[in-house]
Amino acid sequence: MHIVAGTASNLSTSAFSAMAHYRYRVFVEKLGWKLANDGVTELDQFDRDDTLYVMARERDARLSGVARLLPTDRPYLLSDVFPNLLDGRPPPRSAKVWELSRFAVTDLDASNAATQSLSDASCRALALLDVVMRLAAFGGADELITVSPLGVERILRRAGIVAHRMGRPVRLNQHFVYACRIEIEPSMRSRSCFRSVL
Repeated sequence: MHIVAGTASNLSTSAFSAMAHYRYRVFVEKLGWKLANDGVTELDQFDRDDTLYVMARERDARLSGVARLLPTDRPYLLSDVFPNLLDGRPPPRSAKVWELSRFAVTDLDASNAATQSLSDASCRALALLDVVMRLAAFGGADELITVSPLGVERILRRAGIVAHRMGRPVRLNQHFVYACRIEIEPSMRSRSCFRSVL
């Protein structure tokens, strides 16, 4: 995977559009989420000038993964849309806690999607998550928070990633989701680690 990361202002127009279209194809078309969209792209109120986007590209420039990062000292998804996942606890508000959202790793090209195994998909998702954690750490984060399907918990545990539930899982659109905190190892904060990722 080749990684591209940046805010809307420093990504090219074509890269930003490709990311928004990929999100539409994954979250609206494939997963059937009821999200605001224009029939081509998916963006919401958390796609702002300060939002950091991470994209995984294949050698032919096709997108095969995306992620969105926001420090929690500004409005974010868990706080403003899913506070019920926190069991009444206040949502984090800190420049050292970043939210990961709109995370997806899937090859939407039909010829490759049919041959992609579940284990390969998990490995690719963990590789992108590693990049995301390093970028967040480089930006000053100590931990990530995210709203995820419950099945992600097992994948994180098997990968040795330290994650904690922030509340009880809740059924949403036929699936259980939960809020979790992911610890970022101090070693990920070094500039050399960041450069090795990109």
